[in-house]
Amino acid sequence: MLPIQMVDVQRQYKMLKTDIDRRVLACMESGAFINGPDVKNFEASLSFYLDNTNVIGCANGTDALQIALMALNLQTGDEVIVPSFTFIASVEVIALLGLKPIVVDVDPRTFLMKIEDIEASLSPRTKAIIPVHLFGQCVNMKALMKLAHTRELFVIEDNAQSIGAKCTSLNDERLFAGTIGDIGCTSFYPSKNLGCYGDGGAIFARKESVAKTIRTIANHGMERRYYHDLIGVNSRLDSIQAAVLSVKLPYLDRWNQQRVKAANKYDAELGNLDGIMIPQRVPWSDHVFHQYTIRVQDGRRDALQSYLAENKIPSMVYYPVPMHEQKAFNNVVRKRVLLKNTDLVSKEVLSLPMHPDLEDDQIQYIGEHVGKFLKG
Repeated sequence: MLPIQMVDVQRQYKMLKTDIDRRVLACMESGAFINGPDVKNFEASLSFYLDNTNVIGCANGTDALQIALMALNLQTGDEVIVPSFTFIASVEVIALLGLKPIVVDVDPRTFLMKIEDIEASLSPRTKAIIPVHLFGQCVNMKALMKLAHTRELFVIEDNAQSIGAKCTSLNDERLFAGTIGDIGCTSFYPSKNLGCYGDGGAIFARKESVAKTIRTIANHGMERRYYHDLIGVNSRLDSIQAAVLSVKLPYLDRWNQQRVKAANKYDAELGNLDGIMIPQRVPWSDHVFHQYTIRVQDGRRDALQSYLAENKIPSMVYYPVPMHEQKAFNNVVRKRVLLKNTDLVSKEVLSLPMHPDLEDDQIQYIGEHVGKFLKG
């Protein structure tokens, strides 16, 4: 059995080494490092993949969220609803822009934000919702978009972990995650389902007018060089990362299918064990398993993690401290609902190794050791 990696980016590179090296070296020789042909080609390819949604590359997934909020022309003190159980970027950008993050709870089996909590958290100052498509599957976008349309709210999809998944929309169409709301955002951090070899991100917008505003903001607020029409930022996907992503994009569906196959094997190994809960899959969304995250009950999560490490099995806790308990957000984050599920799952979640190249014997080995620990 090969050593078990949490994410095996080296193996993926070796498989694509010839094409990646060729594209990167061609970029180096061209000298077009900023907004060059490789960026334009990748944006066009990803747009085609996403059924002709406008794609604007940017420096990282956090910038994508910030630029998306800036494009909505929100005012200081306006409220944005977001789950508390998420990576900090989803909430951080709200606070950075002088907006008020209103956090809601998640479902304890899917880790996705609760639609009923959104409705209970609305106020006259609520202007936008950020659904976080966590661990590889989507928030109930049909229900969320119905609520958003009724209340005239913007929706920015945080799709950093679910690129390639499809979800049921308001019109009962199966659309790609990130293309259902007003704006979608993603990250190309190396460990993502579609990852580059550094930082990178992208923003999606179906409306041309919105895409134009986003592109302008990301380029110092200018359309024409040195003429600045908006307050913007400097956030660009560099050409070398775009070249890498162009090679990888055609493999995304295959890799996502391999992740699902690995998750099915995990389900078979772990599904009947007492003391843990395997992730629940929802009917309205694909699950592309950016993470395979279990819940370890009875306060044994940290002990299981240590036991796995002793047996050369890596694991990670995403996320140990919810946003409403983060020191950085004292007197910033607000809540209008109970967050009991968030408090519970943050103490129980454990993500097991997940990537397209996991072998059956590796998953069997992991399952056997989880079982031994729980029965010991």
